[in-house]
Amino acid sequence: MVNTNWNASWIWGGEEESPRNEWRCFRKSFVPPQSAEGSAEQTPTVLRISADSRYVLYINGKQIGRGPVRSWTVEQFYDSYEIGHLLIPGQTNTIAVFVLHFGVSTFYYLRGRGGLLVQIDSLQESGAEMLLATDDAWKTSIHEGHHARAPRMSCQQGFSEYVDAGLWPDNWIGNGFDDQSWEKPCVIGEVGVGPWVSLKERDIPLLAEYPIYPSRILSMNSVRSFTYSTAIDMRNHMVAGSENHANVVGFTGYTATVLRAEVETEIILGFPFAGECVGSVSLNGNKLSEELFTGAMPERYASVKLMKGDNLLLIDVSGRMHTGKLHVGLYSESAIALRSPLLAGEAGQQESQSPFISIGPFDSTFYLDHQKTREIDFEDKTYKEVIEKVAAVEDLAAYSAFIHEIDERYVSEADVFGLSVWKKESNPHAVPAALQHAVVPNAEAGIVPLYSGFDTELIIDFGKELTGYLSFEVEAEAGTILDFYGFEYMTEDYRQDTFGLDNTLRYVCREGRQQYVSPIRRGLRYLMLTVREAGRSVKLFNVHYMANHYPVAEIGSFQCSDPLLNDIWEISRHTTKLCMEDTFVDCPAYEQVFWVGDSRNEALVSNYLFGVNDIVKRCLRLVPGSKDQTPLFADQVPSGWSSVIPNWTFFWAIACREYVEQTGDMDFAAEMYPHIRFTLEHYLKEINEDGLLAIKGWNLLDWSPIDQPNDGIVTHQNCFLVKTLRVAAEMAIFANDPNGDLRFTEAANLLQAAINQHLWSEEQSAYLDCIHVDGRRSDIFSVQTQVVAYLTGVAQADRSGIVESYLVEAPEHFVQIGSPFMSFFYYEALSKSGRNTAIVDDIRLNFGQMIEHDATTCWEMYPNFTENRANPNMLTRSHCHAWSAAPAYFLGREVLGIRSAAIGWSEVDIHPEPSGLSWAKGSVPLPDAGRIDVSWKLLGDETIEIFVQYPESVKVNIRVPEGYRGIIREKKLLV
Repeated sequence: MVNTNWNASWIWGGEEESPRNEWRCFRKSFVPPQSAEGSAEQTPTVLRISADSRYVLYINGKQIGRGPVRSWTVEQFYDSYEIGHLLIPGQTNTIAVFVLHFGVSTFYYLRGRGGLLVQIDSLQESGAEMLLATDDAWKTSIHEGHHARAPRMSCQQGFSEYVDAGLWPDNWIGNGFDDQSWEKPCVIGEVGVGPWVSLKERDIPLLAEYPIYPSRILSMNSVRSFTYSTAIDMRNHMVAGSENHANVVGFTGYTATVLRAEVETEIILGFPFAGECVGSVSLNGNKLSEELFTGAMPERYASVKLMKGDNLLLIDVSGRMHTGKLHVGLYSESAIALRSPLLAGEAGQQESQSPFISIGPFDSTFYLDHQKTREIDFEDKTYKEVIEKVAAVEDLAAYSAFIHEIDERYVSEADVFGLSVWKKESNPHAVPAALQHAVVPNAEAGIVPLYSGFDTELIIDFGKELTGYLSFEVEAEAGTILDFYGFEYMTEDYRQDTFGLDNTLRYVCREGRQQYVSPIRRGLRYLMLTVREAGRSVKLFNVHYMANHYPVAEIGSFQCSDPLLNDIWEISRHTTKLCMEDTFVDCPAYEQVFWVGDSRNEALVSNYLFGVNDIVKRCLRLVPGSKDQTPLFADQVPSGWSSVIPNWTFFWAIACREYVEQTGDMDFAAEMYPHIRFTLEHYLKEINEDGLLAIKGWNLLDWSPIDQPNDGIVTHQNCFLVKTLRVAAEMAIFANDPNGDLRFTEAANLLQAAINQHLWSEEQSAYLDCIHVDGRRSDIFSVQTQVVAYLTGVAQADRSGIVESYLVEAPEHFVQIGSPFMSFFYYEALSKSGRNTAIVDDIRLNFGQMIEHDATTCWEMYPNFTENRANPNMLTRSHCHAWSAAPAYFLGREVLGIRSAAIGWSEVDIHPEPSGLSWAKGSVPLPDAGRIDVSWKLLGDETIEIFVQYPESVKVNIRVPEGYRGIIREKKLLV
């Protein structure tokens, strides 16, 4: 039995409690006791570990695992490993832990403080014996090869990666390493101290991890990039305390630097991502006109002339933003030095000082979408006059009270994203056949060609989207730079750059042959590798990916007579697997965030593919932890962004009910019901005098331009609240709360009546999208609103028939569906109305477009939808998004006809629907054991042959499709 007591202490090192992007190493050597004399059995030995923020664990130089799973800081999770077989009794063994502390809040982490907790127990017959625990006898050191001054990846994530392999030995993780010069850690305290109020054992299995090799090196170019690049964290510099949350911030102000030129020269000034922090730009008091800039937004580049000596560059960085990162690049044929305007009169620039200053902030705040917050004052006189009056360094004196040096930690050493995106010159070359050895798992090296005066850029194609950890081996001269940049999509003449996501790694080689496995999770299909500053040939070996995702067996399957549907089902399966980490996540590249509403649909898809329950339960349990941010519950958790999408909370409650339906777990129903009751009571406080939900929040359902203002009465979420109240009544029955059943049933009935009284348009014979906060009734009508009114049962009698007709033939002026996420609800509505063939046709039409464009995963948006795109050539933002994997659910449910007919799948209906196909076959996993196998084929025009295989413990009801005679064969499996 595992020891449940903790004797270990939380430890850390250095002077800062929560340092920014700190990579820290910990070590402890010990001698485990010999086994009892004559005993051939190994003594079970368990290592438990947790860290803030992430760790990689090694025993005797071998990687054992990574973690912990995401959690609310006050409920920190820990991992357990059985390590008895890895230890050498009676000899020295070494535990090494590599810990990354973010030092900032993200969309999947709330800022705590740096910490490590480890305990090893030997499980004797007489009880657990502690062998090792974290205390001040451990050793720790900063990992000097991992640079803290890497840019943020995005507002959702932590930091990109800058590694100098020559600054730190690889063998620090193994036995025999001399750690005498390392410091003793500081002891924070016992379990329960600090921000980690309680510890919880990991509630899902350890993730699967295995190598995947690329398909090919796709292209090779000799390139010239910026001669200087950086990314500046204006958010954390300008808004005090913004490290502690991930909310949207706003501020007004400028950044400035001096460009010192040895001769008069022309340069290219670039902003490779001008989505934030780039307003007006002036050089020596001359505001750069919009006509001067080139590049498709969000890229902006301008050719400008520098005079000999000092040139003052001033950039308005004001705005409302999430990431708040300023990308700046310069290309110059002659030497340009960047200097702080505060040091303009000095001969030298101290290395420890940043070349950038800020003028401001003149005002700053942060925003919550579910609360009233004040707006930034963009009309402030002092703020507005700076860009007009400051032409030289001496002009800054008038604003000395607003001038601050930008701390060097906010200024990255390089902006690899900018270097990868922008090229002054790019020359294509044929890829040498021998270079392909770099991506083949063999002993041969791929030798990277070098070109005088140029860097060498390779594009590596993995053949499909992946998530996990980049690994490579290289032999190179010390100081050779390898810049890696991952992205998802490209064609022959277009590369979709990940604006808003810095998906990069800079690796500076030490001398000789070396191997590296990145500890930063990334999602990508394509990998750009640019070799810079190589003095001699660079040999690449074994470039590959360590795929990492929730461990699943691919139990679900689907094939049919239409190859297009087979391809669509497969990309849906692959998408879902990639978006299963320690929770469901929206996408493996851009965000890696557990979005609560997305996961409801993802769970249903996963049920039909993999049949795993622990990840679903874990996701559902995490949501109520956001109650301290808002009683309405947040839309992504655990997160530093306190944001509310009411529908996402409603979908969570519905998903709780669906989990009970899937598993029959009534204890879970009793556990979650109080949380559902808690948040719905707060939503009911937002019911107005007309009996409608009128609420401030991110009132989202679809990306398309439906009328869904962030304050007021939105019809679709009123309808979903009706559905949720009815679900709450059912959960109340499961939890033995008859008063709750009555309370929520009555509230649902009243709200449904109010919707039909106030939100129906007789003129349009449809439900309007919304009523604005000023009382104005929307003149926009959408397919989405009609779908939801029908699906939730709000539309009754004649109105139900009217909106049902809109499912297949809506008026032309109705806003159409814009995302595969909304299509999920559309398909549910079509299924409810018995229009199964319409589901299959729509899947072919919309998801077929993805297949035509070489998709290996499902896209976030349909390609005919132009909102929220940085570039008109974009077909979608994310090319792998689990909210879009609906076909894997509906093809099994509708075409195979496999549906649960009782709680826990104890009874199953098999009602296949040909839907224009001649045959189909596949499987759906059951939640506890086994699966349902179904195959059917048409024999002529009137006969269908159906074969079903299932466990004998399941009651199966087989129904022949209308209009066919049936030949039915069954096979029961012993349990």
